[in-house]
Amino acid sequence: MTVYFIGAGPGDPELMTLKGLRTLKKCPIVLYAGSLIPREVLSEVEGVAEHIIDTATINLDEMEQYFLKAQREGKDVARLQCGDPSLYGAIGEQIRRLEKLGIDYQIVPGVSAVAASAAYLGKELTLSGVSQTIIFTRYEGKTPFPERERLPQLAKSGATLAIHLGITYIKKIVAELTPHYGSDCPVAVCYRTSWPDQDKVTGTLADISDKVAEKGFKLTALIIVGHVLDTENFNDSHLYSQDKPNIFRKRKGVIEDIQQLEAKTQADNS
Repeated sequence: MTVYFIGAGPGDPELMTLKGLRTLKKCPIVLYAGSLIPREVLSEVEGVAEHIIDTATINLDEMEQYFLKAQREGKDVARLQCGDPSLYGAIGEQIRRLEKLGIDYQIVPGVSAVAASAAYLGKELTLSGVSQTIIFTRYEGKTPFPERERLPQLAKSGATLAIHLGITYIKKIVAELTPHYGSDCPVAVCYRTSWPDQDKVTGTLADISDKVAEKGFKLTALIIVGHVLDTENFNDSHLYSQDKPNIFRKRKGVIEDIQQLEAKTQADNS
């Protein structure tokens, strides 16, 4: 018997990986957080899985009882986690209990909200000459932070920031970042990315708080801060540099490649 922590992706059922879906379909018991994962993600196992349990209202002790029951019955468990399980998935405390109970577990990665939001925005988050670092973090609320990880400290790097679970603190975030990034620094807030009601707003540190208030975003929003969001002034990637050919590419020349393709197409059509 194994508990599988499966990354369900950010919401769109098609953004679950093939491995995630295959693993889900073989588990008779499915646990998922209905407040974070749309029921449509479970369409492939509706009426097939023996039990589908919404864990939004249960605590860790109750979760453990489901694991123990499955262990006694020798049935695998699919524990669906939104996004990628290893990023703010709260699987650490579940794994700790499973290890104490001697229950096997595996983690199946998933598409993160950051990856999905970058796609939604149509942006690359690592531009040469602008930023090569992305910091995934959250704003300090009930979870205590060491001083070195508080937002002003992270902001000193100038890296692109992906801030989870911080939308209700947007004004404080703006106040702490502005001295380091400048009031004109681009910001994007993506709400429920890839869900049917997904929405977004873009602006700068100077006006993003007002724009978020106008949208009425309260929960389930990701804040991305950095100059990669609004610049055309970046360097071409070294990967495709004509002066420094990649060791995995043969330098036959683009014209020759195109000529060969055209010749093959003509031969196939003749």
